[in-house]
Formats: sequence, structure tokens, C-alpha cells
Amino acid sequence: MEFEFPQSPINTTDFDSRYKQLIDDLPAAIYTCDAEGYIKLYNQAAVELWGRTPVPGDLWCGSWKIFKTDGTPMPLDECPMAVALKEGRAIRGVEIIIECPDGTRRNVLPHPKPIFNNKGEIVEAVNMLVDITERRQSERIERILLEEKVKARTRDYNILNEELLEKNTQLQDSEERYHRMISEVQDYAIILLDKEGIIQNWNKGAEKIKGYSPDEIVGQRFDIFYLQEDRENNLPQKLLNEAYHAGRATSEGARLRKDGSAFWASVVITALHDNDNNVVGFSKVTRDLTELKRYQDSLKQSAEELEQKNIDLKKMNDELSSFAYVSSHDLQEPLRKIQVFIQRLISTEYDNLSEKGKDTMQRIENSALRMKTLIHDLLSYSRITTSERKFELVDLQEVINQVKDQFQETIREKNAILDASSLRPVTGVSFQLHQLFHNLISNSLKFSRKDTPPYIVIRGEIIPGTSHKFLLQPERRYYHIIIQDNGIGFEPEYTSKIFEVFQRLHGVSEYKGTGIGLAICKKIAEAHGGYIRAESELNKGATFHFYLPL
Repeated sequence: MEFEFPQSPINTTDFDSRYKQLIDDLPAAIYTCDAEGYIKLYNQAAVELWGRTPVPGDLWCGSWKIFKTDGTPMPLDECPMAVALKEGRAIRGVEIIIECPDGTRRNVLPHPKPIFNNKGEIVEAVNMLVDITERRQSERIERILLEEKVKARTRDYNILNEELLEKNTQLQDSEERYHRMISEVQDYAIILLDKEGIIQNWNKGAEKIKGYSPDEIVGQRFDIFYLQEDRENNLPQKLLNEAYHAGRATSEGARLRKDGSAFWASVVITALHDNDNNVVGFSKVTRDLTELKRYQDSLKQSAEELEQKNIDLKKMNDELSSFAYVSSHDLQEPLRKIQVFIQRLISTEYDNLSEKGKDTMQRIENSALRMKTLIHDLLSYSRITTSERKFELVDLQEVINQVKDQFQETIREKNAILDASSLRPVTGVSFQLHQLFHNLISNSLKFSRKDTPPYIVIRGEIIPGTSHKFLLQPERRYYHIIIQDNGIGFEPEYTSKIFEVFQRLHGVSEYKGTGIGLAICKKIAEAHGGYIRAESELNKGATFHFYLPL
């Protein structure tokens, strides 16, 4: 099938914006990170759960402290996201506790899932965090109620004979207070059952949730609340049997109100024992989770939609790789032939052409050269996004020397001075750092003043992340690299615009270039978890600041 080259490059920025808008609209806390665990994308729900907005270079664990459910710290390599990235599989059902920057703690169920490229390599991961703090608090309340009752009964049964009357009076007062407390609870249906499951007691919460008054319901069997299907499957009796033998039974499912409408209930049935450990009845605590169930169903649907979006994103990345392949092969091949034929015409027919023909031939040659440069820069920009990053120790001084050798002829023609010394080695992607310095030095040479030899100074310093107001992490240190020249500079209002793709401040006839070089520099900075910015005034040179995390 013949490939039709698009009229303009694929706009991944529009896609990222739509993708970001999608997850921002979701109520669940969702974020993505790359294969190293650095956060790439997140929604507002994630920010609210974390307690702060992440910054470039944040690890997935950088916004909180993580604990096991028993309160002990959880090692990072045991956390669900770390396991998902390490083992290349989705993680489900591992509850953790997170501590936000303000000290609050939340019970969370993470659902991390790695995303693979077409080679089966992990390129990123997506995580959905379900906050179950309220559920755990409800369980604690339930446990406290039951423990209070057991303590009261144990205390009363162990009284001395001579204090029996006094203790019995105290017991009556205690039970009256307890029953009054249970009766007034409205968020939970708290029901007392006998051994056969017959309702003995009914609080206000049960009346509110189920719709029956005490006179209507006391004395009936509790399976009246269950769906016909559940009664036919003998679910109520199975729950009583489980509580009888195991001490406790839990269940979630649809239950019926008096008016016949269904609600989603979380039920805990606990066996009650006498002093001889014989089961004398059951307590049944029911919570209406209808709204929570709707929310969870919405989360599930959102997760499925997010999964589809990830599939679409992978397809987009595959299409971008195909575009890079076509650009590097199918497009450059005819362009090389055009340049060869032009050279042949110039070498054999140039003297036979009119002045207008010679000018036209020169224009064709210049256009072909610009096209070749544009394809090369587009490929470079694409590789920064899609290529595998191999971090290693890079000698920046050697990188500068290599770039200097590449521009040796231009430096000699313009009598330029390149002053770069004492740059320390850093950890990074070697070819990307080489390209960054190549582009910045090329800009300084290109945009020099005609009457003044270029003077380019490159120096570095280690700074804390707190020393600047820019997008730096305050807890980290950075290697701050300054590239300063004495060229034509630019107006201060363009300091952000110059890093956008295809943005030019000068015409092609005045200064050659494609408008992609500084956009590539920005991509390289982001790929290293760093940041780049510019300062300049017209005719007063330009200064570029590159911050690389250590």
C-alpha cells in the first residue's frame, strides 16, 4: 500500500492535550509514569489525593510516604508500582497507606499496570488509586462497637458475688446507654438476631436504610431483606452458618427496602456468645453503599475507557515510528536523487544557462538542502520522544570538544572564541547531550553580529533545587550549565516562544534554519528530568540556562 505523506507533521501536542483533558475529567486519581518511575501525566484527582502538584522529575513515590496496613514503612521496591514495573504485570488488591505532605494518611488500593511497546518493552505505566479510607474508618467504628459490647459483658460476668447487686445495676445502666447509643446511630443498620435469624432489635439507622419501623419488622426473619434469587440460593442461612462456625461473615450485594427498591449493602454478621462460648445470637451491621457502588462502577468504566485510550496512544506511537521510518528512508531517497541531478546539471549545463536559469537552479539547490535539513531535524525531534534512553556517565568537556571540532571551519571564518572549561561529567544520554550543545553553539555562531567576532562562554555550577523559582525539585541538587554569547539576541517576550516547534524570529533568507533546534533542546532537557530557559535582550546577546538533576 502506498504511503501518503501528510501535509503537516503529526501534532502530538494536540493529542496530549486531549488525553490530559480526558483523565482530568475522571473522578479517580490517575497518573502515568515512564519505565523509570518518573511521573509524566496526572489528573486533578491525583493532585488532591497526593496533597501537592508534582513537578518534572518527580518519581511516582515522590509525593508521599508509603506504609503497610500495619503502619510500618513499606520499602519502595515492594510497592505495587515498583513491582508492576519490575515484573511487567498489573498489580491488584494490595492495600497501602500513604502519608501526604500535610501529615494526613489515606488507605489506598493502587491498580498499576505497565504499558509495553511493540517490542514487548515497558515504556510507561498507568496507575489508578482508589481511596478506601472511609471504608476502613467504617470498619473501625463497627469493631469499636462490638468490642465495647464484649468488654461490657466480660466485665459484668466477672464481678464478685458480694457485689452482684451493685454490678447488676451498673450492667443495666451500661446496657441502657449502649442500647441508646446503638439506637441513635443513623448511618448504619444495627440489628440483633436470635440463633434462628429472627430480628430482636432495630435501631434508627435500620429504619432509615430499610424503611421499616420497629413494630413492622421485629419478630420477622432477616431474609426478608434479600432478593428472591438470593433466598432461593439460601444465602441468608449460609451467612448465619458461616458466622456461627467462623465467628464472623461478610457480604456485599443488592438488598431490598420496604418499598421494594434495591440498594447496595455491605453486611457484617457477628456471632454473639455466652460465658460458655455458646452462640446465643448474632449482630448484623449493614451500611448503604449504593452511592459508593455507583462510584466504583463509574471508576471501572473509566478504567476501561482509559485502557482503550492507552491502546489508541500506543497506536499513535506506532504511527509516529512509521512516520520517522518513512522520513528517514522513503523521503530522503528521492531528495538525494534531486540533489544528484541538480549537481549534474550544474557541472554540465551551468555555462549554457541564462542568468535567470542559473538563479533558478541555485534556488532549487537551496530548497533541496533546506528540505534535507528539515527532515533531519524532524527525525531528531522524534527520536528524543520515542528512542530508548540509555543513561551513562558523560564527559561534558569531551562533548564540547567534539562539537567544537564540528564547527571548526565556521569558528575560523568568523574568528569566534569558544571558552568552555572545567565542566564536570554528568549522568545522561550521550548522543542527546551532544545534540543539545551542538544546537546551542550552532545558534550562537549563526546569530552573531556581523561586525563583532562571536564570543561564547560555557560554564557550570552545582546548585540546590531551592535556589531558583523555576521548575526544580527543592529536595534535589542540579548541575546548572550556562551558555552565553554576544550575538544579536532577541526581545525578552520571545523567551518561551523560541522553544516551540517551527518558531523562528528571523526569515530563512536572513538566517538559515528550520525552527526545530531549540524545541529539540527542550525535549532533551525534559527527557533528563531537567529544565531549560533563555534570557536575552536585542543586540545584547543571549544566555541559555540548562538544569540537569544530579
